[in-house]
Amino acid sequence: KEHIFLLLRPAIPLLVLLPLVASTTSNDSFSFLYHGFSGVNLTLDGNAMVTPDGLLELTNDTINLGHAFYPTPLSLSGSPNGTVRSFSLSFAFAILSVHDGISADGMAFFVAPTKNLSNTWAQYMGLLNSGNNGNASNHMFAVELDTTQNEEFQDMDNNHVGIDINSLNSLQAYRTGYYDDGSGSFNNLTLISGKAMQVWADYDGESTQINVFLAPLGFAKPVRPLLSSPYNLSTVLREPSYIGFAATTGAISTIHCVLGWSFAMNGPAPAIDTSKLPKLPRLGPEPRSKVLEITLPIATATFVLVVGTVIILFLRKRFRYRELREDWEVDFGPHRFSFKDLFHATEGFKEKNLLGVGGFGKVYKGTLPKSKLKIAVKRVSHESRQGMKEFIAEVVSIGRLRHRNLVPLLGYCRRKGELLLVYDYMSNGSLNQYLYSEDGKPSLNWEERLHIIKGVAFGLFYLHEKWEKVVIHRDVKPSNVLLDSEMNARLGDFGLSRALAQRIAHGYRGSETAGSLRR
Repeated sequence: KEHIFLLLRPAIPLLVLLPLVASTTSNDSFSFLYHGFSGVNLTLDGNAMVTPDGLLELTNDTINLGHAFYPTPLSLSGSPNGTVRSFSLSFAFAILSVHDGISADGMAFFVAPTKNLSNTWAQYMGLLNSGNNGNASNHMFAVELDTTQNEEFQDMDNNHVGIDINSLNSLQAYRTGYYDDGSGSFNNLTLISGKAMQVWADYDGESTQINVFLAPLGFAKPVRPLLSSPYNLSTVLREPSYIGFAATTGAISTIHCVLGWSFAMNGPAPAIDTSKLPKLPRLGPEPRSKVLEITLPIATATFVLVVGTVIILFLRKRFRYRELREDWEVDFGPHRFSFKDLFHATEGFKEKNLLGVGGFGKVYKGTLPKSKLKIAVKRVSHESRQGMKEFIAEVVSIGRLRHRNLVPLLGYCRRKGELLLVYDYMSNGSLNQYLYSEDGKPSLNWEERLHIIKGVAFGLFYLHEKWEKVVIHRDVKPSNVLLDSEMNARLGDFGLSRALAQRIAHGYRGSETAGSLRR
């Protein structure tokens, strides 16, 4: 018995891992199954990481990009010029956004000839860049889960699933959801709902048919696919190829998670047991403690003794953060920031956070205390109340503009004699400081200059042609061209400064400037 035990002893760690990973290999077949990723050998780059609970996080709650690869390349055809064989995959995922109802940019499963995806951009979901998007030399196949509508990719909306061949311009795309097996009706899903979902993707090597399915986690694989398209992947994929996931997030803090993953050649992917998957992280405040609910009545007596002091402190604090609010602003509530949050974000509008001084006030850098989103706050003085409702309506309308080459206007705040406009913070400042450097030497090469010019053109084209209402910028100059962390050009102001100037000059007579922003 001792001899038998000694012979089996090296195999014991493998037996222990069987509940976590099941895999088979042969000349014609290959498969694996991961319920979580603790102890799994993956190649990770960017901000991708595996949590102690076994959750694969491709991005976390900061602005970043991440990839996760199966570590070894797969032989999809068996020979350099052979036919790509049938394969099938499934994975469980979730997209968690710090801000309800908004996220960026998305995630994808992909097949690529290399693990070196370092020269990729965030808006291209970490797969490609503007120089190679659409090139046949990419040899890439992907299933995208897109949460941002990009005009340059002809995206249908900001909540869709797509099949990509060598390009972020999808071969086929459809809004996120699934078909009910019983009634045949279509049920909508939201990618950024924070709820886990499951994707299945199959490729038939004989019929060259690609099918993609999606359903809430715990549901069986639907009979009818969400996407179905014929395409011969033998003309696309190289031998061998790598498989994996990619995700990126722009200015909106988002966590892209993978909970489980299975893959198979020449057969169905092993079924994922949802009961064995890791739990999703919790975003936002923790639920109120039961202990607190019990002890709170006991603490009431103590509270009464100090209530006078508390009231005095509260009134002093309220006076410090007092805002100007009127009944008509209820309609614009979601676009209004509290002065308290902006005060703390900019550390009390300290000089060290001053970004610049414009014609209508100062601009400060800040970080929102709850979401940690970096912002720029413009403080503008005003005295008259006439026409302010119309002007705020213009601000909110412009705030709905979303394009990768525009500085997002997030909202506003009002105090007596003061208006604060809140924008996304652009970490590389304005183009002005690069064109007119102190030493007189250019700090941008011609390739960077051309990239910035294209960005400005894309932004103006969107304002003039693509948005639902035509917006005339009227003040394009280097100081109004801002650069984000990837040196992408983003247009700022959209003429708001000039519109505000007219309102101040005319006592905020809304009728005189109602058309100042639109044609």
